[in-house]
Amino acid sequence: MSFEISFAGQTVVVTGGTRGLGRAMTLGFLAAGARVWATYHSNEEAARALRDQAAGHESRLQLARFDVGDHDATCAFWEQLEQEAPGGVQALVHSAGIRRDAVLAMMSRQDWSGVIEANLTGSFHVCKFGVQHMLRRRYGRIVLVTSPARDHGFEGQANYAASKAGQVGLMRSLAREVARRGITVNCVSPGFIDTELIADLTEERREQYLAQVPLRRFGTPEEVAYAVRMLCAEQATYITGTTLEVAGGL
Repeated sequence: MSFEISFAGQTVVVTGGTRGLGRAMTLGFLAAGARVWATYHSNEEAARALRDQAAGHESRLQLARFDVGDHDATCAFWEQLEQEAPGGVQALVHSAGIRRDAVLAMMSRQDWSGVIEANLTGSFHVCKFGVQHMLRRRYGRIVLVTSPARDHGFEGQANYAASKAGQVGLMRSLAREVARRGITVNCVSPGFIDTELIADLTEERREQYLAQVPLRRFGTPEEVAYAVRMLCAEQATYITGTTLEVAGGL
């Protein structure tokens, strides 16, 4: 028995969709038949690599370069979609995000505001224009990628933890606002996933984190991508306002 979900005929937006978790989500949606708009901030090499990886599905892949922290650029992107996706966007996955770690006493104002702007204000921009698009069609699936840091508050990640906790509050409020319009809003909370986001950790810190995970391994991007597709499925009609942990029992 297969539990794979078809997205044939649907259009999906994945922010941060060319690297790490976002890349796995983009490839997963393409394999499931969707037309995918993968957005990215600046890494052209990663965008080219994604296009190469998507061989066979390239006719359904569109790339868009802009900063989700930029209100006007995000608005312009959704205005473009109104023209190029006349059938509407059925699913929005906000995976774009950054980390700039430092203990709070030594954290610069730039590192604080940069992470809040990218992770939390970016969520506001993407959801604001995305939900306007979906409200007119009375259907949509929105998933924000948060983190266990919102609860655990890992050392050196006060800015990141605050931004991720804020995403959950945003999600819960938005889910209530649009529930009667056929739009669901949820978070996925990946634990320690083997991507470039944790590649800069010291070996000692990696071992410390690994010891906290009951499954005793880091997750894969594909495992997170599967959970996202489940929440974006047409059948997921009664799941909204919640956070799905994909964290190996953390």
